[in-house]
Amino acid sequence: MGTLEGHLLPGTFFLFFSLYHSVLISLALLRGQQLCKPSLLPREKRRLKLWQQVPLEEAIKMIACVTGILGEFYYPPGTNRLQMIDWENPKRPFVFKDNWQHVTMYGFFLLSAVVNTVSQKWLAQQNMKLERAAEALAFYVVVLLMYTHIENKSVLEIHVHVLFMIPTFLVGLVSSIEVWVPHNPMLWVFKVWMGLVLSTWMFQLCLVLYVPPSGQHWQGDNPMDLAFLTTFFCWHLGLGGLILAAIYGLCSLCCHHCSSWKEASDARYHLCPTDSTGEELEKLWPESTLQDRSV
Repeated sequence: MGTLEGHLLPGTFFLFFSLYHSVLISLALLRGQQLCKPSLLPREKRRLKLWQQVPLEEAIKMIACVTGILGEFYYPPGTNRLQMIDWENPKRPFVFKDNWQHVTMYGFFLLSAVVNTVSQKWLAQQNMKLERAAEALAFYVVVLLMYTHIENKSVLEIHVHVLFMIPTFLVGLVSSIEVWVPHNPMLWVFKVWMGLVLSTWMFQLCLVLYVPPSGQHWQGDNPMDLAFLTTFFCWHLGLGGLILAAIYGLCSLCCHHCSSWKEASDARYHLCPTDSTGEELEKLWPESTLQDRSV
């Protein structure tokens, strides 16, 4: 993850799932659902084929995590960082600290995907508390490792990573609360909002550390640069809220359009009553005449 590509992969991963869950919670709020996702039937009532044993969402998580793990060890091609201890050195020092920390982060998100798969497909009844606990653990591990990850780094890297840790910790905190309060729409909205901030800030981190648009590298010893980093982070808070509001608005328009179309279709066609009297047929006749004229 210590490269541009290494930061783009998790940033894209988090952004994809944040946008996906933004759509889910928007539809759930518009429909007045108690659950963000429809609850699954008990296992004995499901008829699943072999390729359906792993949910698509969790399969994408697993693929992304495995890709990240392989990239930490073998990217760029020809490198091999699988070694943890330098056995040739008499002191046996640890090596590739950053890569092993990144692999550990990916590993806990992979564990979360496996737990979700087991809960949704293999347990007799889906265990939402177990899923939220595994998700919270993954985000807490990121914060814990990031705390030691920024040791001996430049002031600039420390600043951007500390700002990254704020939404990461908040997502983990909300997931922990959902273990006991799983069906709270306010928690859904806050967690997705922080997820969007976390995602967009990772792209900002790439711009700051690797490809500054101005062509001039940021200076960690310049208080003005550090001040503007915090300002930009606040802008990302607003950007995440705007993205979430825009998705909610689009979902609202789609739901309204679909409901209007359904009502129009239901109003156009009437079932002919089999045991109707002459009075009932006379009531239906003016309605059908008016509809034919409007057409």
